[in-house]
Amino acid sequence: MAQAKGIGVLTGGGDCPGLNAVIRAVTKTAINVYDYEVIGFLDGFKGLVENNYINLDLEKVSGIAHIGGTILGTTNRDNPFRYMTGGTPENPEFTDQSDRAIENLKKLGLEGLIIIGGDGSLNIAYKFYEKGVPVVGVPKTIDNDLAATDVTFGFNTAVDTASEALDRLHTTAESHHRVMILEVMGRYAGWIALHAGVSGGADVILIPEIPYDIEKVINKIKERYRQNKKFSIIVVAEGARPKDGEMVVQKVVPQSHDPIRLGGIGNKVAEEIEKRAGIETRVTVLGHLQRGGSPVPYDRILATRYGVAAVDAFARGEFGTMVALKGTDIVTVPLVEAIKELRKVPLDSDLIHAARSVGISFGD
Repeated sequence: MAQAKGIGVLTGGGDCPGLNAVIRAVTKTAINVYDYEVIGFLDGFKGLVENNYINLDLEKVSGIAHIGGTILGTTNRDNPFRYMTGGTPENPEFTDQSDRAIENLKKLGLEGLIIIGGDGSLNIAYKFYEKGVPVVGVPKTIDNDLAATDVTFGFNTAVDTASEALDRLHTTAESHHRVMILEVMGRYAGWIALHAGVSGGADVILIPEIPYDIEKVINKIKERYRQNKKFSIIVVAEGARPKDGEMVVQKVVPQSHDPIRLGGIGNKVAEEIEKRAGIETRVTVLGHLQRGGSPVPYDRILATRYGVAAVDAFARGEFGTMVALKGTDIVTVPLVEAIKELRKVPLDSDLIHAARSVGISFGD
């Protein structure tokens, strides 16, 4: 009998609600429709380099679509093209281990890879494709900042989590007559802050795409006081920055393919408000709560569609592509198009117009 075809799958970068739904869909489609064997590499590209994997079958992926995280594990620190092979965490030494990873694929008899990740992981996927590895990408990030797709899975769950947090902050803000700031993730794009802020009834939304003037933020708060509204809700994207100022960097992780870690802008805004306006201000940093937990139904469905489409594209030989949502359809797009730039909130966005129309300030 001929040996069954094999396909590898891995999850790279930060965890994200819906990863398990993609893994489930990839495995079930590969086995049920195409009679492929499926190998899941553990802890992202690290498993590919170290040849650490599990065999995925129907039993292993049963009942995991609603579970957050990833059964394969993930990491954002192990780029095979710049792999830490010595030194210390503070002063690491890197070498190119991509050929070692490719050799592991060959030894396992795999036809290629389905790589689930954000811009960092998909950049690595494209480099493997350039070296001759058949690759199909699946767009994953809560930040919703990948080009060439309308929506990434995980984004809607993150917005749901942030919106619920704003609902809870409203009650304590109103009770204590305070300014409450919620700092959310998103890196260099303001999608989470914008959608959660509109959904959660924020008074001010600060996003990277619109540098803010702190005096205009304070003017908005004072205007609400004059209207006898003695509290205000501010949503701040972690990548927001003042006019003529810089983003706040929390730390740098040199061994990561995305070394910059943003964070702290919420506290900076709070300090300015208290110093300039004398208004009591509290900060909540939502952090990794946005990336954890069970995916909302939208993300479970989108992740399932992506997983099925990725295997279909692989079977058709459409390598060097990423599956993407365009309108209501799942299509394939060249990986190079998906990674050439970050997808930021356009300044002429209908949602920005709607937010301004209902009185939300962007500090500009």
